[in-house]
Amino acid sequence: MDLTTAKTFEESLHILTNTVASFSERAAQNDLEGRFPFENFADLRKINYPSLTVPKEYGGQGISLYELLRYQEVISKADGSTGLSIGWHMGIIQDLGETDRWKDSVLKSLFDDVKENGALINNCATEKQTGSPTRGGKPATTSKKEGRHWVINGRKTFTTMAPVLDYFNVTAVIKETEEIGCFLIPKSKAGVEIEETWDSVAMKSTGSHDLILNDVKVEEDALVEILEPGQKRASGWLLHIPACYLGIAQAAQDYAISFAKEYSPNSINGPIIELPNVKQKIGQIELELVRARHFLYSVAKKWDESNEDERSKMTPELGAVKVAVTNSAVTIVDLAMRVAGAHSLSEKTPLQRYYRDVRAGLHNPPMDDMILPLLAESAIENQTLEKNLSEQVIK
Repeated sequence: MDLTTAKTFEESLHILTNTVASFSERAAQNDLEGRFPFENFADLRKINYPSLTVPKEYGGQGISLYELLRYQEVISKADGSTGLSIGWHMGIIQDLGETDRWKDSVLKSLFDDVKENGALINNCATEKQTGSPTRGGKPATTSKKEGRHWVINGRKTFTTMAPVLDYFNVTAVIKETEEIGCFLIPKSKAGVEIEETWDSVAMKSTGSHDLILNDVKVEEDALVEILEPGQKRASGWLLHIPACYLGIAQAAQDYAISFAKEYSPNSINGPIIELPNVKQKIGQIELELVRARHFLYSVAKKWDESNEDERSKMTPELGAVKVAVTNSAVTIVDLAMRVAGAHSLSEKTPLQRYYRDVRAGLHNPPMDDMILPLLAESAIENQTLEKNLSEQVIK
């Protein structure tokens, strides 16, 4: 079955759920070997998943943010590494379609490749010297104009999906102007190299290796965007990150309940699922899941129903969702491990993988220490506005 021909959202969810069932079976071995899940991406391409966020005006499905997050949760429940990885591509394509900030000819070429071949893209902005680009560091990667071409040199870290990417959207300082530009670089260009450096204990199968650019020569229109200092857009698509960790949390709950139903030590009559303290923990897990899911999907629907001006004011809310849902996911996995006890530390159970993977979310943007001050500023500003409005009404 093909997701682009599904007649209803429920049918597409059914197709996706069936497709990713094998992801769970492969996850343990891929994690153990630190191997990239090539088969998973081949399966996603077979059902045309990478093309779902291509805008309708470019011949795509143009799915909503709400729909995207539902799909991402399904994939991530089966395998967090695959979910987080493909989420970057899906979100970037959706964002490009919504903002329309690249030249139409560049977008059409990219979107056609995604639709016809399942081409994959990711942003490449992080560098060892600068840390997370969300903190404002200036890239050490450089671009220099030579005739009608750009020559790019540098190294990027955390290039998720590196083994299967077709396009790299690279940030680089333009030597002539000191501006920061984004350059769309196909993997086929000479001088593009992937160095397998990914050795994280979490999300081991994301293939987030280093991208090395040695005198990479690209055409003039490869410069797709100039970044304006200090200007940060509200980015609804980044909610694919908490959706991923929510999926992992759901997987942890499922395992904990199944374990508790089956585990029956001879010190008690029946399985541990009947014990009040176990039910207490499962209830806590369910509370966290319900709360996180409602928060995530209500904000996603708000994004879908808002205009551009309304979306521009949602940055604090979007950040709050990421922080709240990701931290809830960490809590859920920890509680699930308490249900399973010492068994949860065995490599034979997926809980120890969920434990490691879910903590990667604490280091995905935006981070807690950036969002909490932003929320404080938003709360203070809102109180000031309400006070001024109240005073005007009294006058």
